[in-house]
Amino acid sequence: MVFGRDKAAATAAPQETEAERPVKVGGKGRPTPSRRESQARNKRPLIGAPPAPKGATRAERKAARQARNAVAREERVKARQAMADGDDRYLPARDKGPARRFARDYIDSRRNLGEYFLPIALFSLLLGVVNVPALRLFSLVLLYGFVLVIAVDSYLLRRRVQRAVDAKFEGRNVPGVAGSGTYGMMRALQFRRGRMPKPMVARGQKPS
Repeated sequence: MVFGRDKAAATAAPQETEAERPVKVGGKGRPTPSRRESQARNKRPLIGAPPAPKGATRAERKAARQARNAVAREERVKARQAMADGDDRYLPARDKGPARRFARDYIDSRRNLGEYFLPIALFSLLLGVVNVPALRLFSLVLLYGFVLVIAVDSYLLRRRVQRAVDAKFEGRNVPGVAGSGTYGMMRALQFRRGRMPKPMVARGQKPS
C-alpha cells in the first residue's frame, strides 16, 4: 500500500512547464541573449549617444562608442562654425565681448601692411637664391626694410585701435577694452581669409 501511494503521488505531481523552467544564466550573471535579440539591440538608434547598457555585448559597446564619437565630432564642427561666426558663447576669453568685436571690425574694414609680409618674404627668398649678387643684396634690403615698415605701422595701428575702442566704450564697464589695441595689431598681421573669428565687415565699411 505504501508503494502504491507513492506511485500515485508521483503521477499526480504537476509536470514542469517550459515557462517555469529556470532561465539559464551565463557566466556573467545574466541571461544569455539570443542572436535575434542581440541583432535587434545593435540596430536600435542611439539617440544622444548614450553609453552602452550594462551587460552589453562587444558589438553593442563598439556601436555605442562609434555613436558617441560621431556626436562629439558633430559638436566640434558646430562649435568651430559658431566660433568662426563670432558667437560669444563659443569664443575663447581673448575674443569675447563687444570691445574685442569692435577691434576686429576696425581691423577687418581696412587694408593692413602686415597682411603682405608673407608674400614679400617669399618673394625676397626667391630673389636670394638667384646667383646674382645685386639681386641677393636687394632681397635682403627688401626683407629687412619691409619688416621695419611693418613694425612702425603695427605700433601706430595699435595706438589707433586702442584710442578708437576707448572712445567708443568710454564710461562703460565693458570687459576687454584694455589690451584691445594689441589684440587688433596681432589680427592685422594675419591673412584676412585665415582670421578667426571670420571678418564680419567688408573693406571700407565703417565698424559699428
